[in-house]
Amino acid sequence: MTRLNMLTQSAGVGQVGQTSIGPGSPSQGGGSSGVSFGDTLKKALAEVSDTQQVAKDQVGAFLRGEPVELHQVMAATEEAGIALEMLIEVRNKFTEAYRTVINMQG
Repeated sequence: MTRLNMLTQSAGVGQVGQTSIGPGSPSQGGGSSGVSFGDTLKKALAEVSDTQQVAKDQVGAFLRGEPVELHQVMAATEEAGIALEMLIEVRNKFTEAYRTVINMQG
């Protein structure tokens, strides 16, 4: 499983109609089982950072003339780019939600 797939699964992205909030989840106050939102966000950030580092290492190895296939370099670079774009979109959604909550209070 690629890092991008792990990232999207941990963030719940791409699972149309499915939510991680349910009876017994921490956001419902039903128990302490499960992972906190902060932990999930930290894990996602770390995975994006790792993906970018792998892409950087692949490009460096290719430029040094090491035996690395071009398609592997391109795939790692694309994966890192997509992961970063997804992270930016998540940030935008959080910002939008924050502004909505602030506007509701004022």
